[in-house]
Amino acid sequence: MSSSIEALRTPEARFANLPGWNYAPKYIDDLKGYEGLRVHYVDEGPRDASRIFLCIHGEPSWAYLFRKMMPVFLESGARVVAPDFLGFGRSDKPVDDNVYTFKFHRDFLLEFIRRLDLKNLTLVVQDWGGLLGLTIPVDMPERVSRLLIMNTGFPVGAKPTQGFLAWRAYCASTPDLPVGALFQRANNTITEAEAAAYDAPFPDARYKAGVRKFPQLVPIADEKADEDVMAIGRAARDWWSTKFDGQSFMGVGLADPVLGKPVMDNMHKAIRNCPPPMEMEGVGHFVQESGEPLARAALKHWGDLK
Repeated sequence: MSSSIEALRTPEARFANLPGWNYAPKYIDDLKGYEGLRVHYVDEGPRDASRIFLCIHGEPSWAYLFRKMMPVFLESGARVVAPDFLGFGRSDKPVDDNVYTFKFHRDFLLEFIRRLDLKNLTLVVQDWGGLLGLTIPVDMPERVSRLLIMNTGFPVGAKPTQGFLAWRAYCASTPDLPVGALFQRANNTITEAEAAAYDAPFPDARYKAGVRKFPQLVPIADEKADEDVMAIGRAARDWWSTKFDGQSFMGVGLADPVLGKPVMDNMHKAIRNCPPPMEMEGVGHFVQESGEPLARAALKHWGDLK
């Protein structure tokens, strides 16, 4: 499939000296179905750890988003794996917007998990990391044991918020999306250097096809959304609601105008036996930017940390 896909590769020099980021990059360039496209991921901690934290980023971020949570996971003795979706971070970036579909991203995630043979997973998800990551158990329920969930949803064609519609329209009309500035607008604690780290994957607008496309992929029922996508979303919601028997923890950024408390209250009801959420005042959409206390609270709740 992928050998004929035209893609750009961000120069390595753009990722030099990123603040708070000392993780060596790892690459796969022959992932099944994606041959010829280089995939980046972080893989830290003991190879034989009993637990693996799989950190799945969303729009328009990359593994760097988890830099404040990963040290806490590693402190517990776990292995931490954080891939970049194709089109994001240090992974290759197909230039054609039409390459990016829900299936393209979801199949990538499933093949990545198979390739590294990741088991006993604690899924750490937010935004598109959840829309995609929460569907993993539909295909491989035996690999998933726990969930740390932040502001996200199921791809079931739910009625969109006005905030989301505004965001989608903005992305559609802004082909050269100002990624770093968006992060600073969403979280005023992000420094210029950190904003530059979020800009690093994208030297110019040609690299941003994946960023442009993600908001358009959210299924909205009254827009004749992809029924196959919504069927997977419903199957995922059913699994988490009725079959999931592992541990979970939820953090909610209350200042998120798109996926805030109303959305997450519904998500909480859909996660079987989820304890009361940690509601985070003043925290916006990118909960991971305030993620260290959330990671500690979750791991203490689970007994991973004292």
